[in-house]
Amino acid sequence: MFNDHVTFRRVTAGTLLVVAPLLQAVAVVVDPGTWGDDREAVSFGDNPALAQTQSVLYHWSWMLMAVAIIGLMHLTRRRATRLGHASGVLAVIGYLQLSGLLLIDPVEWYLGQHNSPEEAQRILDEMMNLPGVTFGFQMPWMFFGFIGLPLLTVAVWRAGFVGWWVPLVVAAGYLGGFLVEYGPLTVPFWTAPVVALGWTGVRILRMGDDAWAGYYQVSRSPESSPR
Repeated sequence: MFNDHVTFRRVTAGTLLVVAPLLQAVAVVVDPGTWGDDREAVSFGDNPALAQTQSVLYHWSWMLMAVAIIGLMHLTRRRATRLGHASGVLAVIGYLQLSGLLLIDPVEWYLGQHNSPEEAQRILDEMMNLPGVTFGFQMPWMFFGFIGLPLLTVAVWRAGFVGWWVPLVVAAGYLGGFLVEYGPLTVPFWTAPVVALGWTGVRILRMGDDAWAGYYQVSRSPESSPR
């Protein structure tokens, strides 16, 4: 498989579309901050092992999703190409930025172990509100992933590979999660995309190498220019 670029890229894209959203769903379930004190400096101290576990799960979910997105963009070679390119780039940048922000988790735990919750939050806010942190790592980049991925699934739908329900479920899950405070209500929102993206990944795994390779054969004649 490693010597065949068609098989490797198809299997990688399909597998990661199943694994990456599943890791995020597991992360939100095991996160002490989901069920405990909404101040992570406190909830992480209640269960440091689970706090570290959720950080690792989120990290690998978002890193692997960035790779899966590149594979998903392959399905827009024939149709909705412009939308696929634009949304795919946004999504990759967004997910890589989100992963970098997870290094703040052990900092929150440490501050919570050595300071009162109020003092820990004050120090954390002072650190996170530095212009380099705010504009280099957070704004607006951290939102690109959860905006770009639903738009990319719209492009894949327009390309004819998935049904309309896939972008609807992905958008409802990831964008809807921002409408509620991070906690128990986040769990169903971030679990929903597991179904839609996982189903898409399984379709890619089942489509076969010839069908995947067929997307490389794109005519460059004016009559078939990408939309």
